[in-house]
Amino acid sequence: MAISGFVKRIRDIMRLDAGINGDAQRIEQLVWILFLKVYDAKEENWEFDDDNYESIIPEECRWRNWAGDSSLTGDKLLDFVNNTLFPTLKELPVTADTPMKKAIVKTTFEDANNYMKGGVYLRQVIDVVNEIDLEDTSETHAFGDIYESILKELQSAGSSGEFYTPRAVTEFMAEMIEPKIGETMADFACGTGGFLTSWIKQLEKQKSNTADIEKINASFYGMEKKPFPYLLCITNMLLHGMENPNVAHGNSLTNNLLDYTEKDQFDKILMNPPYGGHENASVKGYFPDDLASSETADLFMSVIMYRLKKNGRAAVILPDGFLFGNDNAKTSIKEKLIKEFNLHTIIRMPGSVFAPYTSITTNILFFDNTTPTEDVWFYRMDMPEGYKHFSKTKPMKLEHFDKVKAWWNDRQEIIIDEWPKAKKFSAKEIAENDFNLDLCGFPHEEEEILEPMELIKSYQEHRQALNAKIDKVLETITEKLNCNEGK
Repeated sequence: MAISGFVKRIRDIMRLDAGINGDAQRIEQLVWILFLKVYDAKEENWEFDDDNYESIIPEECRWRNWAGDSSLTGDKLLDFVNNTLFPTLKELPVTADTPMKKAIVKTTFEDANNYMKGGVYLRQVIDVVNEIDLEDTSETHAFGDIYESILKELQSAGSSGEFYTPRAVTEFMAEMIEPKIGETMADFACGTGGFLTSWIKQLEKQKSNTADIEKINASFYGMEKKPFPYLLCITNMLLHGMENPNVAHGNSLTNNLLDYTEKDQFDKILMNPPYGGHENASVKGYFPDDLASSETADLFMSVIMYRLKKNGRAAVILPDGFLFGNDNAKTSIKEKLIKEFNLHTIIRMPGSVFAPYTSITTNILFFDNTTPTEDVWFYRMDMPEGYKHFSKTKPMKLEHFDKVKAWWNDRQEIIIDEWPKAKKFSAKEIAENDFNLDLCGFPHEEEEILEPMELIKSYQEHRQALNAKIDKVLETITEKLNCNEGK
């Protein structure tokens, strides 16, 4: 088929359907259909390799047996999808002994929905998807690129955009963390699987035999709380040839932090934790009192520190609020990071990396579980020449990290117009500044105009930081007054 026109053809059909309300629903509708198509192609391979293979999906619900039947259309097709297909897949008999490659069918459909109300339009969408020949290696590779473009569309599909980290960012982070075959890697809020695929891509360059392929397949672990990105991630993994994707549907924050042992740890951790959100108050009970923050990014940082192996390496994206925030939990987390881990590098990324979802400025923290931090290098990554901001038509590219890579291998302090672009600070200096990591930031020549909700969040973060400073000063004054009264 003409892969290049695939997304447009699907979009044009779905726009005619009364049940599809906006891009987010269109993408969700398309992805469960793609999952069944891709899964069926995988099952054909498993059947070829194993004469005794039995599908977990009942025969009438297997893609090959209903999607290829062009006579099943209109109300008859809608009735089958709504009253047979979905109820069956949601209630598949999955136990603790069910292999992951079978169990994923139920978990991906537990919260999936069929939004389309026109059976004829649904038939047309299925027919377009059926044109994809997943037995053709070149076409499968091309379709992988199309799937990537579908993921990118999440950035402009409402709240779903929070799940997409630009591929240039995930590939840069995966490269700098230096993956090796035989190591394990985790992303505890994996979204659509961007970091997992970038990890796999780095290891693919190193493989030399079938044993290496098996090690790559078993090297990663992901968990995703929300059902839609989980579905996207599983389909993404299958498209990348990962037949037993070790990706769980659940919340990484609902495990007691102190219960983790060495078997729960990983050699490498790559993450862009959700930020700006808040968990149920009960989640704090899984964390020690000094680390029990109400901010999701803070909580994930604690999970990362507890689940990083000795001598392991991590790369994590965090918003500016984490760097300058000094409420009790944030300060404790940063103190633990500095005193127990080697926080060696912070890359300060320019704004609009995650546009249009958010214009909040983000940073990449690189640290190892080796020795306490001695020095932290900060590097400000300025907007590329010719770019006022990143956008859908002018996205961030991997080549934009070339200057960062060059500096990484030959670290020098850089001062531009008396404003530090790259500079090293000692752990002692950072501790004396109440663990404020807001260093080598962007010159504030003009005030950035934020969206109302982002402006409110920014003010809230700064107010929290100011309140914490005031509380600290009042505490010091109170202690001195008490001491004087006791004399």
